[in-house]
Amino acid sequence: MAAHRAIVVGLGGLGSAALHRLAAEIGPGDGTVLGIEQFELGHHRGASQDHSRIIRLAQHQEEYAALAAPAYKAWYEVEAEACQQIVTPTGGLVIEDRTARQGTATGTRNIEGYTAMFDRHGVAYERLDAGELVARWPQFRAHDGIAALYQPDSGIVDAARANAVHIALARARGAEVRTSTPVRAVVPDGEGVAVVTDTETFRADRVVVASDAWTNQVLAETGTTLPLTVLREQVTYYATPHLAEFAPSRFPVFMWHGRHNFYGFPVYGEVATKLGQHMGGDETTADTRTFEPDPVRRARYADFVDRHLPRFGGPELYSKTCLYTVPPDQHFILDTLPEHPQIVVANGAGHAFKFAALIGRLLADLALGHEPSHPIDAFSITRPALTDPSFPRSFHV
Repeated sequence: MAAHRAIVVGLGGLGSAALHRLAAEIGPGDGTVLGIEQFELGHHRGASQDHSRIIRLAQHQEEYAALAAPAYKAWYEVEAEACQQIVTPTGGLVIEDRTARQGTATGTRNIEGYTAMFDRHGVAYERLDAGELVARWPQFRAHDGIAALYQPDSGIVDAARANAVHIALARARGAEVRTSTPVRAVVPDGEGVAVVTDTETFRADRVVVASDAWTNQVLAETGTTLPLTVLREQVTYYATPHLAEFAPSRFPVFMWHGRHNFYGFPVYGEVATKLGQHMGGDETTADTRTFEPDPVRRARYADFVDRHLPRFGGPELYSKTCLYTVPPDQHFILDTLPEHPQIVVANGAGHAFKFAALIGRLLADLALGHEPSHPIDAFSITRPALTDPSFPRSFHV
């Protein structure tokens, strides 16, 4: 069996970031770092695909608000090391349609929940009513029940570029990468781990499992099964003819909290705008999911655009699906297995990419036995949401 100091299973957003940080910490030489991906790099079967994700300081929960500024710092460090731009500032809006949300339990997912976290962490923001929103960005149509927050540090993190940069930096630090190599099992082996593929078994001191929708398949031989729900989500790109109005310098990323929770992007990656809905997709599995977009969602998106952003739309360039893999409380999992601490498990719960560069460092800390550089107790693998079978699902739909 080939021996390695550390192996990362799954090279999407979290896995590629972990590979980079482990390679940087361990360095080249004896006991190398290995990354294993079951498909080709940049594939479209998981969650870490496409051009763009929103990065933002706007958080309504303390465990994420505390990580938001460090995540920006981690991305800037990656950009500086690679001399590649990954983050594009656009400013960002949180928009709440209070009339549509009447009678709906929103918890802290409202304007007051966001401002509480902004105030606690010293983040600058502006509150806007409907008239002020439209005066600033006439691309929107808004009625009197609309309230908004603007935060100038929000923007786009380029998912495909970020993953590729993390892999390239890891290779530059001596990491090896195997693609088209499904991992059939990770098996605790004394104080190390055996990683079993179809053609070879590798041994490592430590393993990071960042396999998202395939997590339970990879962990099966450890005796661990996590209560993960896999959802098929989708986004639509619109070939708007109004490119100048929706350039990143003129139109911010946005989140819209109403009857449905939408999120949108200016023209980036494609010569098109992009709209998605957060959560609410059909349950599926990694092996049975389809790639055909849901026509109900297509129509829902088109209706939202017609009512609130008419010039944002245009001919549909394409719609595409991706997977969210979500614990019952929709919080991350960043922890070692209690009975096998040489195995680290990472799950991003469908909303981790904005934190990926930082999470890579946290996973390296866990794998190497260091105290995590930021608090991650909320993401423990032993919390009730993952250990109590009666724990209710509470997705932020």
